[in-house]
Amino acid sequence: MAADGAKSFARRDRLLEIEQKVRGWWDEKDVFRAEPGKKPPEPDEKFFGNFPFPYMNGILHLGHAFSLSKLEFAASYHRLRGANVLLPFAFHCTGMPIKASADKLRREIEQFGDPPDFAREMEEQVESQQETDDAHGSAPVDKFKGKKSKAASKSGGQMFQWEIMRSFGLSDSEISKFQDPYEWLRFFPPLAMEDLKAFGLGCDWRRTFVTTDINPYFDSFVQWQMRKLKSMGKIVKDLRYTIYSPLDGQPCADHDRASGEGVQPQEYTLIKMEVLPPLPAKLGRLEGKKVFLAAATLRPETMYGQTNAWVLPDGKYGAFEINETDVFILTERAALNLAYQNFSRFPQKPSCLVELAGYDLIGLGLKSPLSFNEVIYALPMLTILTDKGTGIVTSVPSDAPDDYMALHDLKVKPAFRAKYGVKDEWVMPFDIVPIIDIPEYGDRAAEKVCMDLKIKSQNEKEKLAEAKRLTYLRGFTEGTMLVGEFAGRKVQEAKPLIRAKLIEIGEAVMYSEPEKRVVSRSGDECVVALTDQWYITYGEEEWKKLAEECLSDMNLYCDETRHGFEHTLSWLNQWACSRSFGLGTRIPWDKDFLVESLSDSTIYMAYYTVAHLLHNDDMYGTNKPHPIQSEQMTDEVWDFIICGGPYPKSSTIPSSTLDKMKQEFEYWYPFDLRVSGKDLIQNHLTFSIYNHTAIMAKHHWPRGFRCNGHIMLNSEKMSKSTGNFRTIRQAIEEFSADATRFSLADAGDGVDDANFVFETSNAAILRLTKEISWMEEVLAAESSLRTGPPSTYADQVFANEMNIAVRMTEKNYREYMFREALKTGFYDLQAARDEYRFSCGSGGMNRDLIWHFMDVQTRLITPICPHYAEYVWRELLRKDGFVVNAGWPTAGSPDLTLKAANKYLQDSIVLMRKLLQKQLLGSKKGNKKGPPVATLTQDKITGLIYVNEEFEGWKAECLRILQRKFDHKTCAFAPDGEIMEALKNSSVGQATNFKQTQKLCMPFLRFKKDEAIAIGPQALDLRLPFGEIEVLQENLDLIKRQIGLEAVEVLSVADPNAIAKAGSYASLLNQNPPSPGNPTAIFLTGNSS
Repeated sequence: MAADGAKSFARRDRLLEIEQKVRGWWDEKDVFRAEPGKKPPEPDEKFFGNFPFPYMNGILHLGHAFSLSKLEFAASYHRLRGANVLLPFAFHCTGMPIKASADKLRREIEQFGDPPDFAREMEEQVESQQETDDAHGSAPVDKFKGKKSKAASKSGGQMFQWEIMRSFGLSDSEISKFQDPYEWLRFFPPLAMEDLKAFGLGCDWRRTFVTTDINPYFDSFVQWQMRKLKSMGKIVKDLRYTIYSPLDGQPCADHDRASGEGVQPQEYTLIKMEVLPPLPAKLGRLEGKKVFLAAATLRPETMYGQTNAWVLPDGKYGAFEINETDVFILTERAALNLAYQNFSRFPQKPSCLVELAGYDLIGLGLKSPLSFNEVIYALPMLTILTDKGTGIVTSVPSDAPDDYMALHDLKVKPAFRAKYGVKDEWVMPFDIVPIIDIPEYGDRAAEKVCMDLKIKSQNEKEKLAEAKRLTYLRGFTEGTMLVGEFAGRKVQEAKPLIRAKLIEIGEAVMYSEPEKRVVSRSGDECVVALTDQWYITYGEEEWKKLAEECLSDMNLYCDETRHGFEHTLSWLNQWACSRSFGLGTRIPWDKDFLVESLSDSTIYMAYYTVAHLLHNDDMYGTNKPHPIQSEQMTDEVWDFIICGGPYPKSSTIPSSTLDKMKQEFEYWYPFDLRVSGKDLIQNHLTFSIYNHTAIMAKHHWPRGFRCNGHIMLNSEKMSKSTGNFRTIRQAIEEFSADATRFSLADAGDGVDDANFVFETSNAAILRLTKEISWMEEVLAAESSLRTGPPSTYADQVFANEMNIAVRMTEKNYREYMFREALKTGFYDLQAARDEYRFSCGSGGMNRDLIWHFMDVQTRLITPICPHYAEYVWRELLRKDGFVVNAGWPTAGSPDLTLKAANKYLQDSIVLMRKLLQKQLLGSKKGNKKGPPVATLTQDKITGLIYVNEEFEGWKAECLRILQRKFDHKTCAFAPDGEIMEALKNSSVGQATNFKQTQKLCMPFLRFKKDEAIAIGPQALDLRLPFGEIEVLQENLDLIKRQIGLEAVEVLSVADPNAIAKAGSYASLLNQNPPSPGNPTAIFLTGNSS
């Protein structure tokens, strides 16, 4: 903790002691145990909220805590309001990350020993490298650099798994046990549970569980779900393109990825450009084969306009066997993707006959499908990216700006041709072939847009990107084919037809690769594979309609979140739900496969409702005797509990237990809120909607999702590698649980990234402990407080501020705006209390109000700082029961007029203080030989406060005009011209000095219009809604104390006798005349006249 000394740590330690004591109270009475009511709940009578169970390959961190805090604060608010709250929590172990980490650990032990000696092995590697380099006459290798390089190469740029395990606090003697993936399940979930208990999570821990087949009860639930979906035709076996990990030997879904989450396969048409004989010597090994340059294109309809092919001169290529007769020349990366799509002589293994450079391909004669040029040539292009497509690019200069400029450069630059050995006959005869007509761009769109943008070279990347943006979409949506079999048809109609025709006649094949780079958790780069496996049919039309119907009725708390779901529903298609590697539940009808991690986590929220009846306080479902055996949880039983199926007559479970399980589900479902990071919209959360609509009745569909962004620490990305990282346990040890929660609430509530600030946590430690000390002091001196009913103006204002705080904080909690709830329920309330203390003066604070304040503040902060609140409730306020379910504080209706009056009073005091300073400084400036300001302020000063409670003259007329020209429904004014016309026709406009007055009217009109739009039509009233003189008169003592005056008089500027009291300072009233809301003060010292 950033602390100045032992005292700061003492405050933190005090909070930690309080938290430990409070958790003991909660545990003793099982405060967060959730039991269903005897009858179905009325609206707002129950609250069931949940959170995506975290993956158990490590320790929970502040990123988990941030999202979870939103659920915890919401549940705590509903519990405080009197709702019956269920907040359960479980632990996800399905999938490949745990197995991959365990296998990585095993490989490290095999290679480096147990415990491993990484340093020795790396030194050996360096020495070996030095010997190799010396043998080749190389310079000596720097040993330090050699070590670093070796570490990076061995760990793929990441830490060794053994080092990661050490960072969890495990000793070397413990780590080797984690070669067994199930050891992770035994170690991390109980640790996470202890951290969450220390955090103060209001959870019914009886319902916790782990996933995978280690838990036979949850295993039966997932198997039932999968069989249910299959029986409804929602799971099918199909051959489809999917992101795939060659190392793991299985599809790589979002949660299996180290990077590339959300990336989908990108489909291309692979054009087979036949290499014409004679083959050059470099390709001699390919004699007798059909050799093709394989170019990936997204625009097969443009192939009519090919003038050449492009290769990267420095690019690395290979000639790969596709089958016994065909050879494709392309990059190794593309060949690997093709090998997993059944385009390789040896399945899933690219077979390279010749390694080639781009230079070797320049000048090859080609016969390309659909091209009007019988022979085209491979030419150099310097901007080709070999990590996208095949490294071979078709050239259509009529419609592709890049192609147009590259061909143009070759034509006009002989030196460029000579550099790469390009013969004139390969380039000069080839002109643009018009193939598509685009409105405004004609039939040579690329040429036109390049000329319009004044592009001079293929190296002007930004301009070319803009040219592409301008032509590509217009070409697809509005272009018309001019040539070929589909001439006269729109491009968007012709494109799929041309593609299908090319594939049908064997001149092209379908090819797919990841849209962007994807790396699996095992560390290998993924490909796209054509796999025959089990899929869930998301995107199917009728099912999609149900999902959209469910979404339309859900509370999502944010338009951006809704748009994210709508976008996901628009593209989401079949999802591979089976895996062959990792942990999980076996596919019931195909035991070779596991249910993948995003498919066993879609409706498990329903499992929470009965988990405690199955598990007997055992999260694994196997460590204790159980009243129900997992084998008894048949499909008929699950159907009965969750789907309203018939009573399972064949079941051996007692009928009373079956009825109890069904009652639990019917009472708690549907869940009211699921809180999650926004990154799960594109998969998990949308899957949850789909599965609920398929399996459950409409009245059990989810009611709400609340999504948030990621969290930063001190305005920087949270990162283990930089050290800007905290686990939940570390944060609690550093700041305490409640100060951590306080800072999480303050971090932000939207879908943008939030910011956890350490200084806010430290400030919370100080605020909470100082508040405890203040309450202890007040209660110790309670007899000195003023008794009787609240009676003073300050009493009324303070009581009103508490009423406002109760109402506004309730609104903020209800809308899940926890930062605002912290402001209105704590910061604003503290400010009101501090103002009240000062305002009371010698009369003292009212005892009943102070007790009410302590009660209100304690309840309002309870959802955010429950340990602190519980301690205050029991130890200081001596209240019965627990504050966490004490009920929302009672409050009267807020008096907004009184609030406005108090703001007027406080603003007036600030204004008067400035006027006094100005007047005294003015005296010093005007009389250089006079006494200094300090001397003057020691004199007895009398304040004369002049008030004008009603607008008069031209101001009053302006306001009356604005009142008539204001539309109360739209909160808008008539046009300025209409207002000015009314002003000219008014008594002000008819006056002889109107031009002079108009200069004053214009800024006044603008100010009042803005004020009315901001706060409403009351801003146009001629008087304030309270008596200014009355407010000031009631608070003379406060004004005297705040400003340091001997005496104060409140006077009306309309009283001639009052003006006379100002004496020689009366001219100040003309310089700064008072107006409603803006009194003018004049100060008289002992020697003033």
